[in-house]
Amino acid sequence: MATPLSQTKFEKLFSTPLFRFALDDADSFNAELLAEGERLRSESEGASKSNRGGWHSSGNLFDNEATCFQRLRSHAVEAVMTATDKIGAKAETSRLDLKMFSWMNINPPGGYNAPHTHPGAHWSGVYYVAQPEAETESSGKVEFLDPRTDLPNWRLLKAPSFSAKKTIRPEPGELILFPSYLVHWVYPNDTEENRVSIAFNATFRKAVKKTKAKAKTSA
Repeated sequence: MATPLSQTKFEKLFSTPLFRFALDDADSFNAELLAEGERLRSESEGASKSNRGGWHSSGNLFDNEATCFQRLRSHAVEAVMTATDKIGAKAETSRLDLKMFSWMNINPPGGYNAPHTHPGAHWSGVYYVAQPEAETESSGKVEFLDPRTDLPNWRLLKAPSFSAKKTIRPEPGELILFPSYLVHWVYPNDTEENRVSIAFNATFRKAVKKTKAKAKTSA
């Protein structure tokens, strides 16, 4: 008689986490963000990054003292800490410095973001401020590409964890968070309205020890 085979363990090796958070009753909050964003846009031509045909704010949005931007920063930090805990990080994050850097994207009709990553950071995230109703299936979607190579044979099995890409269409008030090495891009905006999001990078660093200033002595 054949000896039965019993499973003793199951692990997911080298997986890439993707987190999604939702902010309840975000309408008034998003209206504040839109108003501040338009003000910044009227004052600056912005920067040229992965944006194609859209506006990318200059500098660190989280350095702006506007209440709505500081509130979003708090939500972003909360999401980062939650995600870092969920992945089982062993480091004591309370002993690390956390750098947050943010910017706003305004994609008008036809605007999109080319494939890119965010080198040097741990987490990258996007909060969705305005997401017009889609006129085509792909409009407004963000797509993530599998960072692993040499997997064509696995596509035959159609297992979700081995698919070549993951495409989602977030709603206003939603925040997504993912490792910064993950290649991603945004489909062209096929609506007649602006698509607005606020992206950010979160980077943990070793805390810098502050040295005590030498006491001044009088002659």
